[in-house]
Amino acid sequence: MRNYIIKYSLTVMFACCLIRLKAQQLPAQREPETMTLTQIWQQAEVNSKRLHISLLELNKSEQGIQDALAARLPEFSADANAEKASDLPIYTDGLLGDVVQHNVVHTRYKMGVDGYLNIYNGNKVNYKVREQQALAQIAGEKHKQDISSIKLQAVTGYLDLQMGYMFRELIVSDINDQQLQFKRIKYNYDQGVVLKSDILRAQLKLSHEKLSLTTINNNIAIASQKLDIMIGAPDTHLIRPASNMTPDSLEIKSYEGYIAEALGKSYDRHIAKGTISLSDIQHSMVKANTSLKLGLYANFTYANPETFLYPYYLHPYSLGIVGLKASFPISAFYLNKHKEKAAAIEAEQSAIRASDIEDKLRVQVNTAYLRFKEAMEKVEEARLNVSQATENQRIVRNTYFNQTALVTDLLDADVQLLQSKLDLVTAQITALLQFYQLQDITGNL
Repeated sequence: MRNYIIKYSLTVMFACCLIRLKAQQLPAQREPETMTLTQIWQQAEVNSKRLHISLLELNKSEQGIQDALAARLPEFSADANAEKASDLPIYTDGLLGDVVQHNVVHTRYKMGVDGYLNIYNGNKVNYKVREQQALAQIAGEKHKQDISSIKLQAVTGYLDLQMGYMFRELIVSDINDQQLQFKRIKYNYDQGVVLKSDILRAQLKLSHEKLSLTTINNNIAIASQKLDIMIGAPDTHLIRPASNMTPDSLEIKSYEGYIAEALGKSYDRHIAKGTISLSDIQHSMVKANTSLKLGLYANFTYANPETFLYPYYLHPYSLGIVGLKASFPISAFYLNKHKEKAAAIEAEQSAIRASDIEDKLRVQVNTAYLRFKEAMEKVEEARLNVSQATENQRIVRNTYFNQTALVTDLLDADVQLLQSKLDLVTAQITALLQFYQLQDITGNL
């Protein structure tokens, strides 16, 4: 029995020394800044690198629309050249015979401007504009989807941080309660009512909770750093939730209501619909390869010497030409056949993918909805457990100090009460996470 008591005494002394040592090694931290979830969302949208990338992609697609519209404008090109020419030898009797030198204009130059205005090319320009508009619409939906994903990531970190603070509050409150209870046990020991082992067990439980408090503080610091990175704050910046969110005030709709919202607002479904439209446009563009091309062209030339008409004039001249050009790609009827079939297959694939996304969306909504209802039931069950554990602790505590229960029964009752409170917090946070995941799936986040 003596060795047993010495063993527990050394364990308690070691645990207390470890707590004091860790407390001395912890760096000084600033006071946490109180922030609401809305503030976290706002700063995350501004500082998120992922959102910045998707925004640049959206801006790039908008420039693609302007580039496609610019194809409706006439095309102009200018060219100029200057050259020196030698005399022109004429070999009247072959290469080895007599040579007659023919004088030419040694300095030659030419400047010109060409222009072309497309009138019709199978409506390809309009198809190109519509294609870029479809790409911009898809990029816009992806950007909204990224915003929703960042919000869900932020709320996950925010709730993780809230759970850490709520855990710490419960542990600190329980430590204070255990310290008061320990004083009563020690008083009874001094009176010779209880054994030394009762004191040692109470000390061990108290030491264990203090070590748990250190772990919780570290978890809070880690969760705070993750949010700091998300909102662009320094790593040493501590955040504290403005208020403890609970699932009690959440507005819950019916399953059918969430399905209707998901089919109308889901970013994946909007992206799929945009992909269908894009595939149809690209199919039309491929079919336009066999269309007539019609356009206006113009040319203005200033050159020296004049060799356009005979007899030639060894003087500068200028010439302007305006005309109508038409062409028809005959070979496209057999060269374009397989391209058109491939584009039609791609359009069919896009439609099937969209239908598949709708099926998956219904599964996701149903899963998230049932998990949320399950989490809410666990919240109610956890509240009942807290009530029962509280009453059980009251009864056991009274019976212990009336000498009709063991200290193990008392400590077990304390542990059960603390664990039931922690389980309630966990259930509430889980229900909130399930709710926001449901909002993300239905496009409401």
